[in-house]
Amino acid sequence: MLERLIRTALNGTLPSILMFIALAAGVFALVKTPREEEPQIVVPFADVLIEAPTLDAQQVERLVTTPLEKLLTQIDGVEHVYSTSDDGRAMVTVRFFVGENREDSLVKLYNKIFSNQDIVPSAVTSWVVKPVEIDDVPIVVATVWSDRPSVDDYDLRRLAQEIALDLQSVADTNRIEVIGGRPRELRVEIDPTAMAARNTAISDVLFALTASNVRLPSGQLQRSDTQLLVETDARITDATNLANMTVNVVDGVAVHISDIATVYDGPAEPTTYNWIRFGPAHGTQMSGSFASVDIAIAKKRGANAVTLARNVLNRIDSLSTELFPAGVHVEITRNYGETADQKIGDLIESVAVAVLTVVVLISLFLGWRAA
Repeated sequence: MLERLIRTALNGTLPSILMFIALAAGVFALVKTPREEEPQIVVPFADVLIEAPTLDAQQVERLVTTPLEKLLTQIDGVEHVYSTSDDGRAMVTVRFFVGENREDSLVKLYNKIFSNQDIVPSAVTSWVVKPVEIDDVPIVVATVWSDRPSVDDYDLRRLAQEIALDLQSVADTNRIEVIGGRPRELRVEIDPTAMAARNTAISDVLFALTASNVRLPSGQLQRSDTQLLVETDARITDATNLANMTVNVVDGVAVHISDIATVYDGPAEPTTYNWIRFGPAHGTQMSGSFASVDIAIAKKRGANAVTLARNVLNRIDSLSTELFPAGVHVEITRNYGETADQKIGDLIESVAVAVLTVVVLISLFLGWRAA
């Protein structure tokens, strides 16, 4: 009976049907499985950022960092705890064992910290827990640069911010950051001599800036069948509005910011510098370094890195023709989608060669049907 069943299965159409189903399932899995370069292993870890402005680095280490390290090592599932202490701040990193549930691990971390607030030193003004995931690593970095001296890093950053805002509409994008360049700011440079002449202190200026730059609801008015919402709007909108702000009244005369300071509306003071330089492999004849701003795009968990990178690059190409002024260019300095696609293509090619080799060997020794 068993022999007849096996003979019927081998000589019938069942093997062909099963082979077709297996091939179809393999092709479906190959197409639908997200292509990624970073392995999707679960390694929960987080950074605890602490602010203690009145302490120096040694005091931060002794009063904040070391006690917090000992406290966090008590959490079940924690593998490593390491930290960095600096003047007025510290960062403690907690890493759990591979395979620990991410949400449960973060709940344990929050519970341990907030259940011990009674032992937090008074010098600690704030702390924040920042979970870190493998998907926070950018898969695409676009570098915006200019070969014209008239376009500086301030202009490049404003352009990059517009691009980053538009890229949020691309499906499966996660965190998008603009790195480098000077942001726009309203800067008040005070003249101490003018302040002394008008009997005005720095505290008067700080109070005026804090109290004036507000927008609050102020109630509502009812008239017949109409309801009007009233609000108080005293926000600082531009440099002229800021310069005309009253900061003090001396002998019945209003003292404006323009009387004691100079107001600038433009780039902030530089804190970092970003440059791009091209080597011989780039194929261009440009020499020297150029100011640049980076746009880093990360993906959502489980998204296909190859597809997302392709969509992002297509959108950047489209925006470059719409937004970029003359002399501004974009260079893709990181593309994990391209490298992931290349590695997976090499893997599929190797698997195909291995399968073909096995089929040929089986056909030589056991016949074509067994192969």
